[in-house]
Amino acid sequence: MTPPANAPESIDRLYRSEYGRLLAGLVRLVRDLQVAEDLLQEAFAAALEQWHAGVPENAAGWIYATARHKAIDRVRRRVVESGHGASLADLEADRNDAPAAEDPLRLFFTCCHPALAADAQVALTLRTLGGLSTEEIARAFLVSQATMAQRLVRAKTKIRDAGIPYEVPSADALEERVAGVMATIYLVFNEGYSATFGDAVVRRELCADAIRLGRLLTELLPALVEPRGLLALMLLHDSRRDTRQDALGGLVRLEDQDRSRWDRAQIAEGAALVEQALRAGPPGPYGLQAAIAALHAQAPLAAATDWPQIAALYGLLLQAQPTPVVELNRAVAVAMAEGPERGLWLIDALDARGDLAQYHWVSAARAELLTRLGRDAEAVVAYERALALATNDAERRFLADRLQRLRSPEKQASGK
Repeated sequence: MTPPANAPESIDRLYRSEYGRLLAGLVRLVRDLQVAEDLLQEAFAAALEQWHAGVPENAAGWIYATARHKAIDRVRRRVVESGHGASLADLEADRNDAPAAEDPLRLFFTCCHPALAADAQVALTLRTLGGLSTEEIARAFLVSQATMAQRLVRAKTKIRDAGIPYEVPSADALEERVAGVMATIYLVFNEGYSATFGDAVVRRELCADAIRLGRLLTELLPALVEPRGLLALMLLHDSRRDTRQDALGGLVRLEDQDRSRWDRAQIAEGAALVEQALRAGPPGPYGLQAAIAALHAQAPLAAATDWPQIAALYGLLLQAQPTPVVELNRAVAVAMAEGPERGLWLIDALDARGDLAQYHWVSAARAELLTRLGRDAEAVVAYERALALATNDAERRFLADRLQRLRSPEKQASGK
C-alpha cells in the first residue's frame, strides 16, 4: 500500500508519519487487518479529492473519521455481522477523531504473535506500523512483489482464522511477548545494517524504519528498560552508517572508519539512553550490546578503544544470551584486550563445535588473527573459506581484497 498516486507532499508526509497509528485504530474497530487497510486507503484517496483548498487543521483526525464512516457504510450495506467484523453499534458508538493511545501497541503484539513465522512478523510490522508498500518490503528483502504479497496475505489470513487477539498481553505474559516485538524490530534493523544479499552494506530505509519503530515502542512502554536499550543500540550502530562503505562501495572496517563523519547527535542520544537503561537496573541483552556500542562510538581513536571493558561486557552478554555469535564477538574482544593468541584459541574452540559452520565472519576473524601472528599461509586458507561462504557483494569484495594483499608478491617477498 502506498500513498495515493500524485499525492501532494502534505498528504504523502501525513501518510508516512501517521499511517501505522491510524491503521491500528481502525483494526480495533473493524477487527480485520485487510479491511482496515482498504478503508484507510479509501480515506487517503478521499483526501486527495477533497483537500483542494488546503489541509484541515486536524488532518489525521479527518482521515480517521472518514475511514470510520466508510466502515459504518460498509457494514450497513452488507447488513451482516461476521464473527471477525465489528458490529454496527460499536462503530457508531466510537466518536473519537483519533486512535486510542494503546492501539499501536495492540497492533505490534498482533503482528509479532509467536504463532506467526518470523519472516511474516517482520513483513507485517513493516507493512502495518511502518507503512511500507508490498513493493518496498519485497525490494528490501530481495524477493518478488508477488512472493511478498502472498506472504502478507497468508499472515493476515492466519491472524483472522486463528483468532489471534488484537490486545496487549496480560502483565504475566508482557515481558515475553515484548521480547518477540523487539526481536522483530532488530531483525528489520539488522537486514538494513548488514544486508544479507546484494551489493549494498547498508539499506538506509530499513534502518530508519526500525529506529522509528523502536522509538514508538519506547513511547508506548515507558516503564520497560530493554526497549530503550534496543533503541540506543540501533542509534549507535546507525551513527556510523555513512562511513561503513568507501566511495566504490567497499566495506570499511570499524578501526579504519573516519570518526569525524560519525553522527555525534545520534551517539549522544544513544549514550544517554544507555545510561538510563543501566541506572534502571540490571541490563538485558540489548542494553549490554548498546553499552558495548557506546564504548566504540565514544572512543576518539580506534587505539583508544577500551577493549578490556568491552571484553568484560561481552562476558556478561554471553551469560544473558549464550549464542555462538556472541561467543565469537567476545573472542574478538578478548584478542584485542589480551592478545591474538588468546582470541584465536577461543575462536578455534568455537569453530571446532561447528555451531557457526556457515557463518563467514568466523573464518574472517581467524584469518585476521592469524595474519597478526604472522601465520600468513593459514590466514590465506581462512580467508578463502570466508569468501566461499559470504553472500553480500560488498563483503565479498572486502574479503577478496584482504586475501589478495596476503597473496601479493610484496607480502610474500617480505615474509610478513
